Amino acid sequence: MGNRNVFYRICCSCCGEDEPEEKMPIISDTLLYFAQEAQRRRSEQTNLWSEPQDTSHTERDDDRELYNMLQKRAKTRRGSQGYRRLSIDILAVRQERRDVLENWKMILENLGFYAESEMLLNVTSVSSYSSMHNAPQAKKLLDILAEETSIFENTMPAERYIFVLDRLITLDAAEDFLSKARIYYPPRDHSPKMEQEEEESVAVLIKRTNEIKSVTDEELEEVDEDILLSRSLEL
Repeated sequence: MGNRNVFYRICCSCCGEDEPEEKMPIISDTLLYFAQEAQRRRSEQTNLWSEPQDTSHTERDDDRELYNMLQKRAKTRRGSQGYRRLSIDILAVRQERRDVLENWKMILENLGFYAESEMLLNVTSVSSYSSMHNAPQAKKLLDILAEETSIFENTMPAERYIFVLDRLITLDAAEDFLSKARIYYPPRDHSPKMEQEEEESVAVLIKRTNEIKSVTDEELEEVDEDILLSRSLEL
């Protein structure tokens, strides 16, 4: 009887060693995919990349500058003076892009697109140039807006707005948008009022600088999700 028990223990032990290792559940890959998609959408909404289809963010000078600052901050010790300085610069670039977006949103709402403005302005990396119906005309209108208005606040016009103009052309509202832009955002010329406007611009810059200085450490020391995700994949 005792020998039989020893035999069973030996057999069970051997069988247990031959069992295959438990595989990782497939659902983890699905969750990772959705996490990556959520990170991508948030990054696009936060950074408002000028050329949305450039996933490397290096083709345009302004996109590359922002991308390099984000990468540099990711390698800088959090909470350090260098980290805070980079955070302020990143916040300023993002705010400039949000200001331009608000300019467009204001005109769209003035044209009656209250409920549709967010959708019309939504441009992401999945927005395809091949899906556009009026690309040449939209590019021409973009150049006119850049030359004859200040809607871009004297910055290089972002390619993302070609998609918006293409949608407005389809809705037969592009010319109305251009007319409103000329009224609300006339070009900045070199008139005798130039000195006064420069003084006002300096005052606005000082105010914005003070606002940036008042930003909390929590807002400045934001951990970029793309860096956080890449680190999690290395674990």
